[in-house]
Amino acid sequence: MATGRWSINLLLARVKPLVAAYRWCGYKVRTMSRIAPSSIDSVREFELADLAATEALARRLALVARVGDVIAVSGGLGAGKTAFARAFIRARTGASPALEVPSPTFTLVQLYELPGAPVWHFDLYRLVAAEEAWELGLEEALAEAITLIEWPQRLGPLLPVERLDVALLPGRSPSSRRVRIAGHGERGRQLAEAIADA
Repeated sequence: MATGRWSINLLLARVKPLVAAYRWCGYKVRTMSRIAPSSIDSVREFELADLAATEALARRLALVARVGDVIAVSGGLGAGKTAFARAFIRARTGASPALEVPSPTFTLVQLYELPGAPVWHFDLYRLVAAEEAWELGLEEALAEAITLIEWPQRLGPLLPVERLDVALLPGRSPSSRRVRIAGHGERGRQLAEAIADA
């Protein structure tokens, strides 16, 4: 009996690392299946002379965006992310540049029911955990709207693989910006090419 118990313990000692390895690999496969396909298909980088040029880029993007598109706008504090988002939303409404478009810094999300397609504007700077985005309506936004996300890095692995990244970086002067546009997936590539070539 003691020998049998020893054999079982020996077997478990050998099997447990294999089970742990299998689970770890499964986790990595599930994770990579969401991340790996986001290999960048199209990257463009160019200078924006001033805020007006940043807003003009946003308006060009607004003309070609459609339901299901995800636009991830990144950059440091004061880079012009919210100005970009406001110009995008105003262009979708066809309204005057004076139209009030509140920043969702504290509410984290603002929904705009617009002709053609609704726009969900997320500002995730204050997001504590990526999973909280589901409570904000992220799943609904991705399925039924154009999704505009400031501070997209807060989503971590929840950030959709097919998307357009717009990174606003410091330019040659205090008022200018260097923009890096990266299209992920077929639709992301289409958006990147559409606005970079306009």
